[in-house]
Amino acid sequence: MNIRRKYEQDPNYEMSSNDGKDYSLILYNDDVHDFNYVINSLMEVCKHDAVQAEQCTYLVHYHGNCQIKTGKYNQLCDIKNKLVKKGLTVEMI
Repeated sequence: MNIRRKYEQDPNYEMSSNDGKDYSLILYNDDVHDFNYVINSLMEVCKHDAVQAEQCTYLVHYHGNCQIKTGKYNQLCDIKNKLVKKGLTVEMI
């Protein structure tokens, strides 16, 4: 059983930071933040360049979500927390 499925079935299941797998950070659309805010947040927190941040922002706007970063659990957890503090809706899968 993959970790995501296990996590979805049991919300108390904790994804191990030592499992060696790559995770994805997904940004979801909201009706609160404007394009510039999201673009600037992605550039600041995720270290996206302007073009990448703009493309992700448009994908989120038109498709509802976008994978904005992949990496190890600990690395993404820090990025996720910073984006959440900025008021953005993100999920790590």
